Amino acid sequence: MRIAGPRTLHYWLLSFTVVLLLFSGALSISTSAQEDQFAGERVVHLLQEPRHRTVHHEGDLYLLDVQVNAGDVSFPHIHDQAIFLTSISRGDGPRDGGVSSIIEYATEALTHKVSNDGPGLLRIIALVNDGPGNANLTADRPTGLQSEPQLEDAWFRSYRIDLEPGEETSILTHSLPSVVVQVTEGIFHVTRSDGITSELSARAEWVWSSANESYSVRNVGDIASTIVINEGRR
Repeated sequence: MRIAGPRTLHYWLLSFTVVLLLFSGALSISTSAQEDQFAGERVVHLLQEPRHRTVHHEGDLYLLDVQVNAGDVSFPHIHDQAIFLTSISRGDGPRDGGVSSIIEYATEALTHKVSNDGPGLLRIIALVNDGPGNANLTADRPTGLQSEPQLEDAWFRSYRIDLEPGEETSILTHSLPSVVVQVTEGIFHVTRSDGITSELSARAEWVWSSANESYSVRNVGDIASTIVINEGRR
């Protein structure tokens, strides 16, 4: 084993100190810039922002019902987890369940505010994943779904399903926790393999399914209607 002499050790300690100071300086500048942007305002974490209400929590996954009234603005809030957004409505009207994910938050935190110019409600059903994700996209796909995912990444997977009146899906089984979200007008029954049925009858209503639970979804209304099924990947 080679042991560093006094001079080598001195240079090593000096180099380490310089790197530490540079890192601390960069962190200080970034923090100061963020503090300046929201100076004098209350800054909270996403999960503590009152308009981002947690309606279900399982392990690393959080389901949020985000509602911002016309003319309202959220607190500045910190995102440091991957998030999946199912858009129900914006101020100018319904959005019928368009989806998107922002996985960059898992590696680069962002602080921002959400505002709504109106005249209607801004509403989003958001799935937050605080876990590490899974880079193997096809490793844990569910059974029973005939279509390809409309969105799939290391943290989330989403399917959009249109059902005619009386139409029912096959038996669906997810190896991951998932949530069924109604995104258009209509009425659905979500029936588990144990016979328990939940009814969805309005946009933004949802049913949570834990890993390995089986269920089917039936359109029991009189119009063609749509759901999205979102998974939180681990």
